[in-house]
Amino acid sequence: MCVPKCQQKIVQSLSRREFLKTLGLAATAAVAATPASALAAVATERRPLPSPVQSIPQMQVGFFSKVVDLTHTLTPEFPTFGGQPQLELDVLVTLAKDGYNIYQWTLNEHTGTHMDAPFHFSDQLTADQIPVSDLLGPLAVVDIRAKAEEDPDALVTPDDLQAWEESYGEIPPGAIVAMLSGWDANVTSDKFRNADDEGVMHFPGFGLEAIDFLLKERDVKGIMVDTLSLDHGPSATFDVHYNWLPANKWGMECVANLGQLPPFGATVFVGGPKIGGASGGPSRVIALV
Repeated sequence: MCVPKCQQKIVQSLSRREFLKTLGLAATAAVAATPASALAAVATERRPLPSPVQSIPQMQVGFFSKVVDLTHTLTPEFPTFGGQPQLELDVLVTLAKDGYNIYQWTLNEHTGTHMDAPFHFSDQLTADQIPVSDLLGPLAVVDIRAKAEEDPDALVTPDDLQAWEESYGEIPPGAIVAMLSGWDANVTSDKFRNADDEGVMHFPGFGLEAIDFLLKERDVKGIMVDTLSLDHGPSATFDVHYNWLPANKWGMECVANLGQLPPFGATVFVGGPKIGGASGGPSRVIALV
């Protein structure tokens, strides 16, 4: 170690260029002596932030390799539970006339890919009151497509959940459980509602026994379905709604593209509506793998 007077003499005897050159050589020596793991950490810390357009491709190293949009595009023609349009778009100003575009929306909270907040079937949390930490978590995708092909009224049962756990381990605390029935493929046809001659709809949903299991045996934040309702189509009592939502749990209906995800390993982010007092509303749902 060089004492202060020694350092002073060295600085005085070197030109600025020579001094900087000396520093550069010292820095090179320091780098050479630094463990590779430490250098990697420094490189990571100093890496410039990617632009929004580039963020997803660059995230694949050590983070996520795939982003899946679980949201249907909402239009006035989107199928609804009651069969009537639930979205109107009224033109207020146009680019050609006013220099910019603005529409006014008139919509039902429960249309398109949308959230059922606890308040929808109880006096519990409204959509804006759901903690943001409850809107993301590991996603467990329970695949019942084979059952749904044979029976449009198929239910997610405890057996389905047990089969999932036998393959992938116990549903982790804070998870979000999704029913994959493949029904989203029918969203542009009458089969999405699949109403019979008496107006009774037929599509898959969660069964009450599965809901009881998730409430009593597992710590789950929310559930998702790729159909019009958490309950299956023929339900007239909405048992799933009346048991799940009052427990301050949320549901997401009309989810898209679950078939593009692995059964386990994705993280889901729910962009739920933050409108004061809302019982739910159209949402943007994204999964990262």
